[in-house]
Amino acid sequence: MGVSFFLWAQNQFDGCQFGLCGKTISSLRRNLLTELLAYLRGIGMTVREKRSENLLIVQFGGHENRFLLFGGKDESSAALIQGSTLAGVLLDEAALMPRSFVEQACARCSVPGSRLWLNCNPEGPQHWLYREWILKARERRTLYLHFTMEDNPALSRQIKARYRNAYTGVFYRRFVLGEWTAAQGLVYDFFDRARDAPEPPEGPFEEWRISVDYGTANPASFGLWGKQGTTWYRTEEYYYDSRKAGRQKTDAEYADDLQVLAGGRSIRKVIVDPSAASFIEVLRRAGFEVVRANNDVADGIRVTADLLRQRRLVLCQNCEDCLREMELYCWEERGDRDAPRKEHDHAMDEMRYFAMDVAGESGGGFAATWVERRT
Repeated sequence: MGVSFFLWAQNQFDGCQFGLCGKTISSLRRNLLTELLAYLRGIGMTVREKRSENLLIVQFGGHENRFLLFGGKDESSAALIQGSTLAGVLLDEAALMPRSFVEQACARCSVPGSRLWLNCNPEGPQHWLYREWILKARERRTLYLHFTMEDNPALSRQIKARYRNAYTGVFYRRFVLGEWTAAQGLVYDFFDRARDAPEPPEGPFEEWRISVDYGTANPASFGLWGKQGTTWYRTEEYYYDSRKAGRQKTDAEYADDLQVLAGGRSIRKVIVDPSAASFIEVLRRAGFEVVRANNDVADGIRVTADLLRQRRLVLCQNCEDCLREMELYCWEERGDRDAPRKEHDHAMDEMRYFAMDVAGESGGGFAATWVERRT
């Protein structure tokens, strides 16, 4: 799609501006431009990048055009693109952007002959992009192309089989079949306590970490994770519900409780709810290396499910509160975006923080590329 967009732009226009949009500019560079720019140069385009200006200047076929980079991560992002005059725009992962940003980007395409290029992974059937663009494709004179995982020429047969085995329920229907389907029921519907929650393994652990979901009025949950080989085991936990106990704890008391959970082990790092600023400072003063967790809920749930299915994360039998929440953690039934219910979610949040930290170290995920077509 990226190649097609640039070929179309350079063939149809000269001296014009275009927009390249991602959820963030860094994700746009990582997911689209890193390999694409090398390919464009390989087919004869001259590409000059001005990173400080978030600008590409492209020459090809006697035409020169400017491509502006935009990030659309929240509602305020619409102001960044407002006022631009564009001959076309490419929105990469449009379903992850707020509606106001996408519509503002489309409204900026006022040059005669301009076109809109959008791609995305499917979300829920109530998502505005599905209802306003895909279901109304004929009305909007839109060319809608639906792909499944099998259409990806970059994935080997073995990798496709691994992905089919890694996903279940809503994630399988979306990422493998490409369906706009609702998230319903249990979030981790594949998890079976009797099958998937063993006793803590014997033998030495290579490394220890702790994940934290901080709470004062709400419960606080800490998980102790030990690594053996490629697997992280949640061997012990701490869970404190101040409402049931009838007393709230201070940051210092929670830090003491975390020390008890650590049990004299060398803790490589503590991954903490990013909103718990005061608790993070207390832990740092106590000598812990603290990492602010990635709190992207939708991506975090997908990553956690993948790691649990691969047995790279394992919950041990004695983590009773975490296992209890696993069996109660459900999707919210309303809204146009996937969101779990805000109940029975404290150990779930803390486990998600840990999963995102592990995934951020190892990388991986889905791959996409183009295929050369000959006539």
